[in-house]
Amino acid sequence: MIIKILMLIVFFAVLILVGVLSRKSAKNVDGFVLGGRSVGPWLTAFAYGTSYFSAVIFIGYAGQFGWKFGVASTWIGIGNAVIGSLLAWVILGRRTRLMTHKLDSSTMPEFFSKRFNSKSLRIGSSFIVFIFLIPYTASLYNGLSRLFEMAFNIDYKYCIIAMAVLTGIYVIVGGYMATAINDFIQGIIMLIGIVAVIVAVLNVNGGFMGSMMELAKIPGDFPEYNGAYTSFVGPLPFDLLGVVILTSLGTWGLPQMVQKFYAIKHEDAIRKGTIISTFFAIIVAGGCYFLGGFGRLFLTPDEVKEMGFDAIVPSMLSTLPDILIAVVVILVLSASMSTLSSLVLTSSSTLTLDFISGTVVKNMKETSKLICLRVLVVVFIIISSVIALIQYSSSVTFIAQLMGVSWGALAGAFLAPFLFSLYWKKTTKASCWVCFLFGSLLMIANMLFRASFPAVLQSPINCGAFAMLAGFIIVPVVSLISKKPDEALVENAFSSYERPVTVKSKSILEEEEEN
Repeated sequence: MIIKILMLIVFFAVLILVGVLSRKSAKNVDGFVLGGRSVGPWLTAFAYGTSYFSAVIFIGYAGQFGWKFGVASTWIGIGNAVIGSLLAWVILGRRTRLMTHKLDSSTMPEFFSKRFNSKSLRIGSSFIVFIFLIPYTASLYNGLSRLFEMAFNIDYKYCIIAMAVLTGIYVIVGGYMATAINDFIQGIIMLIGIVAVIVAVLNVNGGFMGSMMELAKIPGDFPEYNGAYTSFVGPLPFDLLGVVILTSLGTWGLPQMVQKFYAIKHEDAIRKGTIISTFFAIIVAGGCYFLGGFGRLFLTPDEVKEMGFDAIVPSMLSTLPDILIAVVVILVLSASMSTLSSLVLTSSSTLTLDFISGTVVKNMKETSKLICLRVLVVVFIIISSVIALIQYSSSVTFIAQLMGVSWGALAGAFLAPFLFSLYWKKTTKASCWVCFLFGSLLMIANMLFRASFPAVLQSPINCGAFAMLAGFIIVPVVSLISKKPDEALVENAFSSYERPVTVKSKSILEEEEEN
């Protein structure tokens, strides 16, 4: 217990110290929200990865989907690395940085507003961001509580208070730069921790081969399918595909993820960041889901039915030595706090810059915006903390379901409009509105009237994946039949890609002049 407490004290002290040292970069709005758009590849890549993977992944998703799919759930982590990290950086990174800089936009709602010259898009999208980031944030607290109860036997409400207060301090003081530096530190902890935990858990059943042999003996829900939970694609490949799509492609439309590209410093940062974030995702996400695939070796179906999916991973970890449990606590705490800091910063900046400034308060001064940003960080943390407490005491739903609703609504609303806005000049304001409404309302309907949906869409995971994919049909179809966008406005936005730049010969081959 002394080791655990000392490690927590050191961890918290470092977070606060980073916040204090980063305060100089948060003296204006651009610095507070984007770090002055001068963040290098390592900080950006780790900020992206740690915002991506949290206690929701480690405790909620790894437990539930590892139980459901077995070791085939590792494909979710691979999809997160290839689609959610590698392709996201390649397809979105450069264009997002160029166009958002040209339009001088700091948030996703502000991007839509300036890209289409529409105040209504700004207000509507900021409302969607705020509403659906709340259940996501509540799920972070829930996942962390399971682990703290196992390791320290601490009441859940104290876990929430400590996490909320500490995250609030370093975000309020240091803004985006403090968040990015702490994300880097927390990311290192996550990389080391997940490898150590996997090795220790597998050794309980004789290492990798021993664990696979034991898992192959378990019939589970598929007695007619020998080795269902050790097979290549698992017993439910279609459901597995839905999870891969939601958790991988979904990041392309999440405001807190896309906003990381706004702050990239230069071209070299994009190249290095692509490699770093992909490697990070393979280790952390692949490791989490791979670990969760062995959950059936540690709990029986009756125990899972009684305690819920969120108890699977903590039960797997409860047999580890104290020093490793301390590492796991810091690992999950790091993952949760990094994601929480990203969410509260995204939400507060969205409300301040996209709703209050210019809509509620005309000609809002820079100092007033900074004060408002910091106040809203506190407000958002308080709201999400209260919801997390209510959710826990009433056992409303599982972590994965909260996460599915949030991701499905945000990605379903924003993914297609954002991607088409970066690449297609004919994208219209009307197509954005239709997609906003379709994605968000579909997930609300799924939450309230789930039993009325077709069986395949009753899962919020599958429904969220459907909402995202449907956007790729909605945006082009509506754009072709709705009023064309203003040509001058479009050319101004796309001119960000045409500006000539000078590069060294080692990067680009120069064409030889003909004599």
